Amino acid sequence: MTNTENDTPVEEGQAEATATEAPAAETQDEAAKLAEQLAALQQDLLYARAETQNVTRRKDKEIADAHAYAATKFARDILSVADNLGRALASLSEEQRADEAIKPLLTGLEATERELMSVFERNGITRIAAIGLPLDPNQHQAMLEIPSDKESGTIVQEMQAGYMMKDRLLRPAMVGVAKKAE
Repeated sequence: MTNTENDTPVEEGQAEATATEAPAAETQDEAAKLAEQLAALQQDLLYARAETQNVTRRKDKEIADAHAYAATKFARDILSVADNLGRALASLSEEQRADEAIKPLLTGLEATERELMSVFERNGITRIAAIGLPLDPNQHQAMLEIPSDKESGTIVQEMQAGYMMKDRLLRPAMVGVAKKAE
C-alpha cells in the first residue's frame, strides 16, 4: 500500500490505526457532550419537579384557607347582630327583668344569644379577652385613655368586643386603657 500524497509505502496496520483514532476521539467528544446535556436535562427535570411540588403545596394551602375562611365576610357582618342583641339584653333593668310580661321576651332573647354564641363557637369564632389585660395592638384598638391607679397600658374598659376567626382577626376590641393619674 502507498500513501498517495508522497508515494511512500505505509504499512496496513498503521493505516487502520490512524483511521480508527480520529472517529474514536470524535465519539468521545460526542459522548462527553451528550453526558453534559443529559446532566443538564436531569437538573432541569429536578427543578421542574420541585417547582411543581411547590405549586401543588401553594394550591393546597390556598384551597384549605379558602375553606377555613370562606365565611369571614359573613362573620364580620353578623358581629353587628351579636352586638345589638347584647345591647338589647344589657339595656334591661332588674325591674324589667322581673316583670312577668317581659319574661318570655327576655327568655327568647337570651336563648337567641346563646344559640348565636354556639354558632360562633362551632365556626371557630371567639371573643377576644380584653379587660385587665395589657393592650395588644394585634387584637385591641385603644380608643381613649382613662386615668386609673392600674398600670399604664392596661385595658380598663371595653366599648366593643373584638373577635377572632381561628387565627385571623375579624374585628379588634375597641378599648379604653389606663394611664397613670397625675
